[in-house]
Amino acid sequence: MGSPSGIGKREREILTAIIETYISTGEPVGSRTLARNNRESLSPASIRNVMADLADAGFLEQPHTSAGRVPTAQAYRFYVKQLTGEARLSPADESLIQGSLQGTQDLQEFMERTSHVLSLVSHGVGVTVSSAAGQRNALEHVYFQRLAEKKVLAVVVTRNGLVRDRVLRLNDDLTLSDLEAAAAYINQNFRGWDMESLHGEITRRLQQERSEYDRLMASVEQLCAQGALAADGPAQTVYVEGAANLVITEQDKERLRQLLATLEEKQRVVDLLSAYLDARQEAVRVVVGLEDTMPHLNNFVLIGAPARVGDEVMGSLAVIGPTRMDYEHTISAVSYIARLFDRLWNEPT
Repeated sequence: MGSPSGIGKREREILTAIIETYISTGEPVGSRTLARNNRESLSPASIRNVMADLADAGFLEQPHTSAGRVPTAQAYRFYVKQLTGEARLSPADESLIQGSLQGTQDLQEFMERTSHVLSLVSHGVGVTVSSAAGQRNALEHVYFQRLAEKKVLAVVVTRNGLVRDRVLRLNDDLTLSDLEAAAAYINQNFRGWDMESLHGEITRRLQQERSEYDRLMASVEQLCAQGALAADGPAQTVYVEGAANLVITEQDKERLRQLLATLEEKQRVVDLLSAYLDARQEAVRVVVGLEDTMPHLNNFVLIGAPARVGDEVMGSLAVIGPTRMDYEHTISAVSYIARLFDRLWNEPT
């Protein structure tokens, strides 16, 4: 019985019962507790023998001198593989999620609300990462207005409805006709481009087309160099909510402190989700123990999925929590929100 594939039916049922009891109570599970709830009426002695075999195989450990056992990370990984994925959320949870996410006006608001509702339904930490790239953060149109000599107002409207403006201070003065020609060129050639890709493409075309459109391209070059079309902030935005849900035992306080330190560093959250969530994956992924990326998170679990609209990945969403979490419920919640994300953002506006 040295591997999951070698576990027999009785061992599998007892291991599942131990895991689910421990998830429910948080207390080490003893043979007498299992015997009281066992439908096959196995004696405590028989259950103790099976538990000893499971411990020898690495699925159970004894935290202290009590008779109770707790699941290991290996046990949780085995348990997750046995879940069918057919569990449904309760109507109350579905209503809570829909009520929280309906009516959002843009991607950032949706992702911020998602981190909050994930923390509510999972009792873990809800984490979302939204990518600045993508059609809904792409350029809709740009407008330039001359304010004074060498001073221009740039107004940029993106596909997600965001309007932002910047006052640009130029090295050389541009006339109103220069600005109108530059705006027309950008709007005709780059509507629908994401802001990260747009600047590089303009630079490439500048070099290619400068001789033909020398004055126009010089105007576009100067406006872009001063940040007219710069993307706002980092390429990814991170939302984290629910750290207060991680009420754990006294001896686990140091691990909690390390997790909170990780969550405070937004780039580490991006790296964590990027390490485990593949944009190509179709289903929710469950990772028990995050030590491959961050050794101090070996006793935490990540349950996550890409946030996708059709074939376009807009970011990712996940729950991070202790190994003793309600896996089936959290998997169902993450899956439901990922599907809802796709449906809501595919609706015509």
